[in-house]
Amino acid sequence: MSIAKQLYQLQEIDLEIESKEQALKELTSRLGESEALVSARSRLPEEAKRLEDLKHRQLSLEWETDDLTSKITAVEKDLYSGRIHNPKELANLQREVEELKAKRSGLEDRELEIMEQVELATKNSARISSEIKTMETEWQSQQQQLSAEIEQLKAALSELKTKQQDVSTRIETKCLGLYQQLRKQKGQAVVRVVQGICRGCRISLPGAELQRARGGNLVQCSSCGRILFLD
Repeated sequence: MSIAKQLYQLQEIDLEIESKEQALKELTSRLGESEALVSARSRLPEEAKRLEDLKHRQLSLEWETDDLTSKITAVEKDLYSGRIHNPKELANLQREVEELKAKRSGLEDRELEIMEQVELATKNSARISSEIKTMETEWQSQQQQLSAEIEQLKAALSELKTKQQDVSTRIETKCLGLYQQLRKQKGQAVVRVVQGICRGCRISLPGAELQRARGGNLVQCSSCGRILFLD
């Protein structure tokens, strides 16, 4: 096997290792809770606090309404007891009853509004809880799949690196050093020659270079400096 072919094989392995390492990095970054799940979880206590505040306001309004009802009952008792005969005093009591009832009516309207808000907040809390449960189920499934894919990539990388080491040990140190230098400089150190053209720089090669490359020698393109490989 020519040195150029050995280096080309090594490059194929190196490129595959880079690709899988990048994929591994990307998959690893996706481990952990998603922003959407974290956001949904943060919304639940906020909605629960809002619901608690609404219920507290509803209870306060109920107490106020009950207190007014008690006052109305007491005033009406005096109004209709028959023991008060003064017209002015009776008129004052009647006016007080009407004012108290008007105030109670306003409280009852506010109470109805709060009840509607409590109902809505209760539904929102239930909806968010359901969303979180669904998202957690999906997230756990995704995490399991990611973990499986990561383990597969790690196993594949381990095999590739073993293969990389095996191929590298069969290449002369000087040639390997040139290859590694070109990989750092150009990304692609070894390029195919197709119909006399270097696939690295797309320039036609001199006949002498092609002849030497065909002979299995390590030949660099006179234009781009990459190692030439002919099948």
